Amino acid sequence: MRKRQQSQNEEPSPVSQAPGGNQRPNTCCFCWCCCCSCSWNEDRGENAGRVAHTTKMESIQAVEECKSPTAEEIQSWSHNFDKMMKSPAGRNLFREFLRTEYSEENLLFWLACEDLKNEQNKKLIGEKARTIYEDYISILSPKEVSLDSRVREVINRNLLDPNPHMYEDAQLQIYTLMHRDSFPRFLNSQVFKTFLESTESPSTDS
Repeated sequence: MRKRQQSQNEEPSPVSQAPGGNQRPNTCCFCWCCCCSCSWNEDRGENAGRVAHTTKMESIQAVEECKSPTAEEIQSWSHNFDKMMKSPAGRNLFREFLRTEYSEENLLFWLACEDLKNEQNKKLIGEKARTIYEDYISILSPKEVSLDSRVREVINRNLLDPNPHMYEDAQLQIYTLMHRDSFPRFLNSQVFKTFLESTESPSTDS
């Protein structure tokens, strides 16, 4: 009888020691996409998030290496948001401004979506789609972008079978937000004015 009692008492101990408890072993079918606070996400911890953010930031910075723009090119940005966004130098400057407003994640999300569109490897498409979700869509992320519920529903459905264009609606929504909300303030910012003056000054001196 003692052996039976001991075995019964000892059986629950591994469960109680597991991180977050095992009271909900199969919390949901979308554990990896952070749609709920499940034991899988607790086990992953902050290390997975740190790796994802670091990797994404490094890749975006590498892509954005560019030549210095001319004063005429910078002036053209003030009249055309689309043209500025197509220029690596323009995006770099706009990103510097967004950082001062603590909204850099909007541009980073847009760039990540552009990178996903160019991906052809199916395995990498799934990995990049997951990284974008964890970095910019999940409510658990400090870099979450502002999207309406309709767009979020589309994204959640697409997560079942990721594709390079699965974030297009979300990307357009953030692009429009940056154009209407951030861009006018950018043109009046000291960041833009100082950069424009620094580009014009060499020509005036010569």
